[in-house]
Amino acid sequence: MKYNFDQIIDRWNTHSEKWDGMLEHYGTNDLLPMWEADMDFEVAPALKEAMIRRAQHGIYGYTVRENSFFDSIINWQKRRNGWTIQKDWIRNSSGAIPAVSVAVNAFTKPGDKVIIQDPVYYRFHNSVTLNGRHIVNNTMLYEDGEYKIDFDTLERQIDSRVKMIIICNPQNPVGKVFKKEELIRIGEICLKNNIIILSDEIYSDVVFTGNKHIPIASLSKELEMCTVTIFGPGKGFNLSGLKPTIIAIPNPRLREEYDFVSDAMQILLKNLFSIEAIEVAYNECEDWLDEAIKYLEANRNFMIDYFEKNIPQVKLIKPEGTYIAWLDFNGLGLNDKELEQLAIEKMKIGFKYGYTFGNGGQGFQRINFACPREMLLDGLQRIERAVKSL
Repeated sequence: MKYNFDQIIDRWNTHSEKWDGMLEHYGTNDLLPMWEADMDFEVAPALKEAMIRRAQHGIYGYTVRENSFFDSIINWQKRRNGWTIQKDWIRNSSGAIPAVSVAVNAFTKPGDKVIIQDPVYYRFHNSVTLNGRHIVNNTMLYEDGEYKIDFDTLERQIDSRVKMIIICNPQNPVGKVFKKEELIRIGEICLKNNIIILSDEIYSDVVFTGNKHIPIASLSKELEMCTVTIFGPGKGFNLSGLKPTIIAIPNPRLREEYDFVSDAMQILLKNLFSIEAIEVAYNECEDWLDEAIKYLEANRNFMIDYFEKNIPQVKLIKPEGTYIAWLDFNGLGLNDKELEQLAIEKMKIGFKYGYTFGNGGQGFQRINFACPREMLLDGLQRIERAVKSL
């Protein structure tokens, strides 16, 4: 490989939430952090050089988004996903969840219902309920080690108060990449019932062999007009701390409603380094991403093999994308509190606890495998020793 993903980089005392934030989250900082969803890899050299070059200028004032910024995004979506987007569709945000919260406020009213497909990232729930809307849990079906959308229940759950569905593709935490047929059926249901689709696609750059990311908005003009898509290079290029989130809103009416709420909340300000990073990532670092995906896929396969051979009591749900894996510990017969205690006291690993992802998360833990192989092996051996001590 051209890039060294085996290099272990000391991240302590760098204001890293994943490392320096452990004490606050777990009450101890002597864990191996495999919880927060960023990579323990150095970014592409071109990105690092661009950030240094911009920092050396010495003035960090207000900034503008020039045509080169928009072109990098448009060309990226066309090249990677076959989706043609336009400049005036593009908005930016200080993160995916702020964009979700703006969308909830823009496209629904207090008392309306929003569908989520749990187990799913817990902040979706917060963005809905803390803004006075109601959650409808279209919990995914877990069958034979795979997750499927419960379409029959989904159709029964819809009433006149359901105004939006939030989908997560690729899915956090289970790693599912939605198939075209699934997206089409979701789209048909939403079009039939006049439901807006909010599609969180922030992991769309990390998809493994045999799978393909398809933006739901790319499937038809009708779906394009009822979909708001969230994406960006944060996950794929390890830029999450810069908050380089992009929102594409093809429908002019939805754009106007989104802009009104964004302006009312005063969150339309632009970040200088984020804009620089988006351009460089999309224009100059595609080869780094492709190598990173190969390394992550090898990590995933190494992890699957390790569990099958050494820890068969724990089932790993094979991720089709993302760099997080969903571990099923239910075979150990522990409740969530006991499993949490086992992770902290015996494994000495910081996981993202499964129950925080809502229905279907009980007995699971989410693990981040975007790290050097040596670090991953350390984590797997810790799990093995703890499980065998029971």
